[in-house]
Amino acid sequence: MQGKTYTMCDALQAFLREEGLETPLLEYRITQAWPEVMGQTISRYTRQVFVREGKLQVQITSAPLRQNLMMEHKRIAQKLNDHVGSYVISDVCFF
Repeated sequence: MQGKTYTMCDALQAFLREEGLETPLLEYRITQAWPEVMGQTISRYTRQVFVREGKLQVQITSAPLRQNLMMEHKRIAQKLNDHVGSYVISDVCFF
């Protein structure tokens, strides 16, 4: 019987999936990616960023900025998913 050879990355990913940790890790990566993807200006007006039920929830302190971001919510979700390399969130909700 021959054994398979796995890369360390594949082995770690399989372990995370088996232990149910892959999704929480990806959600954490999405929240950490917010300032990098959105930039310093938007991050300055951001207070809370968290994932709930597959949607990124973001608190924005500027009403005009929040309104502008709401118009781009699907594009922002796609940009964040692309950044982490996996489909993690379906939408971004601003409050």
